[in-house]
Amino acid sequence: MNKALVPVIIGLSILLGASGMYVGMNLIGNGEAAPVIEQTNDDGTYSDEVDEQPTIADVNQSDIEKFTAAYEIILERYVEEIDSQKLVEGAISGMLGTLEDPYSVYMDESTAQEFMESLDSSFEGIGAEVSMTNGRVTIVAPFRDSPAERAGIRPNDQVIEVDGEDIEGLSLYEAVLKIRGEKGTTVTLTIQRPGVNELLELDVVRDTIPIETVLSEVVEENGKTIGIIELRSFSENTAQRFEEELVALEEQGIEGLIIDVRGNPGGFLQSVEDIGNLIIPGGEPVVQIENRNGERMRHISNLEEVKPYPIVGLINEGSASASEILAAALKEAGGYDIVGKTTFGKGTVQQSLRMGDGSEIKLTLYRWLTSAGNNINEEGVEPTVEVSQPEYFYVSPIVVNEEESLTLDMTSDHIGNAQIMLGGLGFNPGREDGYFSQETEAAVREFQTEMGIDVTGEIDHKTAELLQVELINTIQGREHDLQLKKALELLTE
Repeated sequence: MNKALVPVIIGLSILLGASGMYVGMNLIGNGEAAPVIEQTNDDGTYSDEVDEQPTIADVNQSDIEKFTAAYEIILERYVEEIDSQKLVEGAISGMLGTLEDPYSVYMDESTAQEFMESLDSSFEGIGAEVSMTNGRVTIVAPFRDSPAERAGIRPNDQVIEVDGEDIEGLSLYEAVLKIRGEKGTTVTLTIQRPGVNELLELDVVRDTIPIETVLSEVVEENGKTIGIIELRSFSENTAQRFEEELVALEEQGIEGLIIDVRGNPGGFLQSVEDIGNLIIPGGEPVVQIENRNGERMRHISNLEEVKPYPIVGLINEGSASASEILAAALKEAGGYDIVGKTTFGKGTVQQSLRMGDGSEIKLTLYRWLTSAGNNINEEGVEPTVEVSQPEYFYVSPIVVNEEESLTLDMTSDHIGNAQIMLGGLGFNPGREDGYFSQETEAAVREFQTEMGIDVTGEIDHKTAELLQVELINTIQGREHDLQLKKALELLTE
């Protein structure tokens, strides 16, 4: 039998963002796909373990008869004519819904086709990882430097409407298809943000999102040469690219390494295992995979020599799935510091299973546990050194319509957000409580003067847009990144 592992990446993250980390698929002789997870033997080699699939004989016959009876009654006696295919698909979706698992979903034939077509080196969309949580499309993390991030989308934002259309009741994939679109077009997302009373309307200009998953650089800090590798997702070639960049950094004589997985939504299980082999001390587990019976399979690092330099990881609330595996392995198996905020908390592994007619079920088959055997699902990986970014890193975008302005003596949450933005940009608003004071007006005038726009002292649509753009530029600058500064301090103290 000619076997080849075909990694199934976070499918929708190539469309919009995905809803999980997948194990591979094993292609068997007839072209069908059977679930497989790679398991390390004690000697570090791999064996392929194919799960046995339940047969109809394993299912209670009375349950099948009950389902068939309900199907026939509805199909034959409902007051209006029913599409039998929709009835069956609704039943499948209903069964998956009872699992209360946001990562287990049904994809009809057209959606599954979109899923497969999305596996490319780039895609057009907004660039965000999403999941379905309590019936709502929820942002796991915007990709770094993506349209979603530039528009102010944050982890745990819930999408209520797309272009003014309520998406309640849609599946995750149906909602994603409404959000994605051609480069240059704009989609308006109505967002419910935790802790914010008002709904936010964010205009996001779709763009081509390149899947460049590994970036690196060298910095000089306190007389030491420090390498930084940023992992933006775990795609098919990420481990290879990581190794190339790591070798290049080591050839430059680095004396410390920072691995940055902030805002990284996850990806291939195989990818993070291979990266673990490059940095986690040999003989230590990188990750443990647990099936429904509690049986565990461990991936053991085969690194021959411990790295001669210290390593620090960077994490935040947008680090999910495979990012959390790596962060936990650095912390537990490597004994390295992890700096930032507690991660997203996704500790399950999904696989896409074909239904035979072009449709697919993406089903949670395994839990993954950390190197030390901890379950972080819905809990996240805690940093060893907790560092929050400045308040303006987390501020919500200001929503000001074309015909409106925020002016002297007004009070609102948007004004409070504008004051936080102004302070972060170096313009002192005098206060941050949402009251538009004379000091705030003076700060707005100063900002407008520097931007070369009409100086009115009022926050109109143009001023609000520029505040957001300038704030993002500021956030992306290293001098304001307190988490990175702390990581550098730990490596050079």
